[in-house]
Amino acid sequence: MTAQSSGAPTPLALHIARLIEETGPITVSQFMGIALGHPDHGYYMTRDPLGAKGDFITAPEVSQMFGELVGLWLADNWMRQRTDTGSPSPFHLIELGPGRGTLMADALRAMKSVPGMTDTAQIHFVETSPALRAEQEARVPDATWHDRLADVPAGPTFLIANEFFDALPVRQFVKTAQGWCERHVALAEGASTDAPRFAFALSPVPLKDESTIPQGARGAAEGSIAELSPASTAIAQEIATRITGHGGAALIIDYGHARSAAGDTLQAIRGHGFTDPLENPGEADITAHVDFEMIATAAQAGGCATFGPVEQGRFLAEIGIQARAEALARKASPSQARDIETALDRLTAPKQMGSLFKVLGLLPAGAEPPAGFTGS
Repeated sequence: MTAQSSGAPTPLALHIARLIEETGPITVSQFMGIALGHPDHGYYMTRDPLGAKGDFITAPEVSQMFGELVGLWLADNWMRQRTDTGSPSPFHLIELGPGRGTLMADALRAMKSVPGMTDTAQIHFVETSPALRAEQEARVPDATWHDRLADVPAGPTFLIANEFFDALPVRQFVKTAQGWCERHVALAEGASTDAPRFAFALSPVPLKDESTIPQGARGAAEGSIAELSPASTAIAQEIATRITGHGGAALIIDYGHARSAAGDTLQAIRGHGFTDPLENPGEADITAHVDFEMIATAAQAGGCATFGPVEQGRFLAEIGIQARAEALARKASPSQARDIETALDRLTAPKQMGSLFKVLGLLPAGAEPPAGFTGS
């Protein structure tokens, strides 16, 4: 596969081409990390990608119902962890990759119905994008910003990660007759550092230890692709360690598969449509489907109990989205009521976001199944 560049090369394409010329082909993970996070030209560092004028729309932007219900789920688990001295107080209310801050703003509005909760919440956003930080500050001015979860102080942790893990870099390995060889990005034949085009290439040396390949992919046929995200598993374990040590709860919501399996899920979105992941780096959102089995395993290694993953549609139904939609519709105009019904369908219908998106819950070891996961 070779990316066909359109128009003048992006500054990031020139940077990556020079890097490849100097060091040789780079891994898919390196390419993805540079394309999304380069401090000057990375996709997330230079724009607000959300909304009709951006490249994609996330669930919080579809309807206030999403953030409100997430907030109430966190509130319910905050109250469940009450001791003789009360619920955890103060506590860290954390969002990873908070977009425009819409989800947190909606969640906080819902949490105000729980006495004492918002008074003791210390709000933390883990966000590196200057453009998005500005949007978040406009909606949640009391937040504190961090580049990494590790920078958030220790303490009771109630956390949400909605469409965060899908943007973390993945390594890809291709099954060959010699074993699993890592997939790289190289300059395409005939390309130059002044007119770069990129193509996938394989490392000539297979993995010595195939135990890193997910169990569900190891028996795949030759030519199959397996994906790993060391960054994802490290962060999942870090979240779990915080909850294990200090109490709390976390919701991880993203698109992906419940069980590890072979498959190439690398994709790029630009202008609400799919595009070549290797074309015009820095101008498109590059993601991969989340392997929820690997995330859950990492969280369990951190000491947490995990629940799910369950489909987003089922989760939202169990925690009351239908009742919330009906309550909003009763106070709405006819056109607003139609919009509410459309949003409900988009968030929960199997052919919309309801099945592709999954929800994983993290709680301290020994916890009972929380709302939304009672049948999992």
